[in-house]
Amino acid sequence: MRLSFAGCVIVAAVLVALVIAYSTLFTVHQTRQAIVVRFGQPVDVVTDPGLNYKYPLIETVVYIDKRILDVDSPAQELIAFDQKRLVVDAFARYKITKPLLFYQTVGSVEGGNARLLTLLNSALRRVLGEVTLMQVVRDQREELMAKVRSQLEAEAQAFGINIVDVRIRRADLPGQNSQAIYSRMQTERQQEAAQFRAEGSRRSQEIRAKADRDVTVLIAEATSTGERTRGEGDAERNRIFAEAYGRDADFFAFYRAMQAYEQGLQKSNTHMLLTPDSNFFRFFGDPAGKNRSAAPGGRF
Repeated sequence: MRLSFAGCVIVAAVLVALVIAYSTLFTVHQTRQAIVVRFGQPVDVVTDPGLNYKYPLIETVVYIDKRILDVDSPAQELIAFDQKRLVVDAFARYKITKPLLFYQTVGSVEGGNARLLTLLNSALRRVLGEVTLMQVVRDQREELMAKVRSQLEAEAQAFGINIVDVRIRRADLPGQNSQAIYSRMQTERQQEAAQFRAEGSRRSQEIRAKADRDVTVLIAEATSTGERTRGEGDAERNRIFAEAYGRDADFFAFYRAMQAYEQGLQKSNTHMLLTPDSNFFRFFGDPAGKNRSAAPGGRF
């Protein structure tokens, strides 16, 4: 069944209305923010998610991501303060906080990445050019990244960008210089080790000499003390002997004779040749110790 002219007009009007409605309404997602542009000039900024409208045909919508974005700096060769060459690979994370300024200055995320990459490389060259190789590689890595971030943040504000973080992913020596640097570092460590060994040997000799000297002094003092004590003991013994002899000469003679017997008559088949009038065994024949003539031959 063919439509009448009026029906065709109604269908066309409905289609036109749908097209106009589609061109008028636009949706802003949570991860985006929108700029309404009229004849190339921004007229409105929408940051809240939801359904919005614009004038059809004469206005367009430019969407800008409001999530945290990344920009990677390719590996580049830099010169540190001590004239050492470094291959540095870094990246930055940023967020677009002023979409209108961002659109007016760089136009798009791709344009913003290009500008930020240039600024990041410049900040890396400035900061790393003021420090030495060891400060970049080991000593001040965190401080240097914070300094790069601060400088990049100050410059990125002109584009409506807030820098979230800057990281140096890798900072290495160029391949042609690595072996020479490693060899020199190895030589320096060997020299330090040899110096430490020499110092340790010197200290060991000093300690050993001091110990030997202390031992000698201690032995000398101990010997002196021992001789002095032994002399005092001998003097005391002689005093006691003299005192005993003064009190009872016979008992003292008997005691000394018993000591002589103990020392002289050991278990070794002892043979003694004595004269007949020897006093050695006088206590054997007479308890009083009075000397008597021994038997002929004098052998016991």
